Parts: sequence; C-alpha cells; structure tokens
Amino acid sequence: MAAPAYPRPTLAVIGGSGFYDFFDDGAVDVAVETPYGAPSGPVTIGTVGERTVAFLPRHGAQHQFSPHTVPYRANMWALRSVGVRRVFGPCAVGSLTPQLGPGAVVVPDQLVDRTSGREQTYFDGGGVHVSFADPYCAELRAAAVQEGVGDGGTMVVVEGPRFSTRAESQWFAAQGWQLVNMTGHPEAVLARELEMCYAAIALVTDLDAGVEAGGGVRAVDVFAEFARNIGPFKALVRTAIAAVAGDDTCADCRVHDGVQLPIALP
Repeated sequence: MAAPAYPRPTLAVIGGSGFYDFFDDGAVDVAVETPYGAPSGPVTIGTVGERTVAFLPRHGAQHQFSPHTVPYRANMWALRSVGVRRVFGPCAVGSLTPQLGPGAVVVPDQLVDRTSGREQTYFDGGGVHVSFADPYCAELRAAAVQEGVGDGGTMVVVEGPRFSTRAESQWFAAQGWQLVNMTGHPEAVLARELEMCYAAIALVTDLDAGVEAGGGVRAVDVFAEFARNIGPFKALVRTAIAAVAGDDTCADCRVHDGVQLPIALP
C-alpha cells in the first residue's frame, strides 16, 4: 500500500461555532470518504509547534450544519482514518451558574445526554458496549487545564437547535450541572467507540435563560461573544496541544481490548 500523500496527524482539533480555521499557512486539505457519508468538510492537516495536527470544523466552514445535523459519525471516522488518535473538541456553551460568566473557559469532566434521535454508535449489532463512566480522557483534560481555566464540571447536551426555556435551564441548574451545549453528544462517545482520546474545551458565551432575568439567549449574541474570545481561545488550544505527551491513545481509552468487534476500525 502506498504511503499517504500527506503527513499523518495523531492529534486533531474539532472547531465549534465560530472556530472555522486553525492554521496560518502551509496546511493541506484532505478529502476523506467514510461509510457514514461525507464529514463536515475536508480534514485540514498542518503543524502546531513540532506536532502534526488535523483540524475539522464541526459545523462546516460556512456553518452549514446545525447541531442536530452535524455528521458526527462521518467526522470522527474521517479523523481516525487519517491517523488521529487524540481529539480536542472546543465548543461554545451556555453557563448554568453566575459564577461562570461569558469568556470563562472550562474543561468539563462529566456529560449528561438530553439529545434525541441522533445516531450515536458505530455498533448496530454484535453486542458491543463501551465504558463511558468518565466520558473525557484524563490525560487530555490535564493538558487542557491551564492557569485561569476551570477544571471539571458537568455539561448537559440538548438537542437544539432551539435554546432552553427558563424552566429547562433552571431544572438543569438545580441538578448541579454547570454548562449547557448542543454538540458534545454523540461526539464524545463516538470517539470512545473508535478508541480515540477525547476532551472538550468549553468557552462560555452566555448565561442560560433561567440563570438570571432578562431576554434569554440570542444566537447573534452567542456568536459575537465567541468572536471576541476566539484569538485567546485558539492560543489556549495550541498550548494544550503542546502539553499532550505521546501520540497514541491512552490505556484508559482503549476500551475494546479483548473484544471481538463486528466492524474493523479504520
């Protein structure tokens, strides 16, 4: 088999709302076909320091995919196909507590799934079950937690594309959850099924509707807040990449050891 015509990245960044590019120059776009259709766009491969890194905009380069239509299975499969084994998933989130205001960055350690109808597994047969008690890789989380970054918190993922009602956000807050998002699931569990380390890095863009009185969340304000913080946020992700040790999946994220899979992973 001929060697690929591009450097093999072992680490990837999936950019969220407002995070549509990552490299200054010298990057190459790689079109990847998957059994699950086309990913959100070509996989862009470039360098961050001494490391070869892949980048994929979760919503597409023109934000053409809403949270419930993102081709999550194709995205994650495409990344593993080009060599990726570790993934950072930057994302925009709402805050469920006044202690985390717009501009705060948090590396969550737990996830609650409140989505419905999304394709969330590669294993439609074969009786395969993955451990997901700790949905984020501890090694990647440690690399992402820097000075001024919140360490830990629960992110509840809602179906979207609408924002929460006041009653819903008050309910989420009453459970002790700190963040609300629309894309963190099934991305994290698909990474686990593909035995890729994964960690979310959450940028707070707003206080959710039930946290305080006011007009509620507006998309235009969310995008504006993300745009104000995108420079420092990208710099934070680059610092996290530099702090990652090694290239391969950590032992905790190799969840299929000793299991006969019904499909071959790429």
